Amino acid sequence: MKGPTTRSSIVSPPANSCMRMKRGLKSTESMHMCGCSPIWRMWHSYFSETREATTVQNVLRNFTGVLVSDFYAAYDSIECAQQKCLIHLMRDVNDELSKQPFNEEMRELALEFANLVKPMIESVDRFGLKAHYLRKHKCSVNRFYDSLSKRQYQTDAAAGYKKRFEKNRTKLFTFLDHDGVPWNNNNAEHAIKAFARLRNSIGGKSSANGIRDYLVLLSISETCRYRGVSFLDFLRSGQTDINSFVNLPDQAAPSGA
Repeated sequence: MKGPTTRSSIVSPPANSCMRMKRGLKSTESMHMCGCSPIWRMWHSYFSETREATTVQNVLRNFTGVLVSDFYAAYDSIECAQQKCLIHLMRDVNDELSKQPFNEEMRELALEFANLVKPMIESVDRFGLKAHYLRKHKCSVNRFYDSLSKRQYQTDAAAGYKKRFEKNRTKLFTFLDHDGVPWNNNNAEHAIKAFARLRNSIGGKSSANGIRDYLVLLSISETCRYRGVSFLDFLRSGQTDINSFVNLPDQAAPSGA
């Protein structure tokens, strides 16, 4: 059967690649999780009947590259370099500020964080995701944390975000040290929409086995789309290796986008 054979080749990207992860189909009983590797141009999808952290740990147990993700606590147990999505953090800070518009401590913290990140994004826009051009911003990161460590916030909101920034210090600016590692999780956010369309259509009418079968096809289909080839043509070709089908080298050049 082509499905499992082909999927096994794309759910096991080289251990030192860059992987973006995103959870979907969140309920009290099950979890759907997808990952995409922009460097290797692969799309992977997984389904678990439980929401336990062991699902993430099993999927990524041999992964030693850079994991780009949101702030789902289970990712913290993965022993690899990590980059937390700064867009998620910006959104959370802005949401907190909108709830407490007169909280001057939160306003000041939000402004300092925005002033820290903005020059980094400008460098990415100008030079791409190249560590050679991004490492210079590490001095600004150190100044931000030096200043933060001296603050004694009186409001619970600001104190809570100070703790969050300090807890994730080693995971917020990893992209400054690595080529091709993004500062956000947008690719995985976009990738999971393919499954969301099915979820909206079928509701809760599909069985676990039916979802797994669909995700096998979805992983292959989305990887074909990433590679710029026809999913139908690949199925009709009789081949089971997408790399061979598209005649690409095993190691695609990292994208700066």
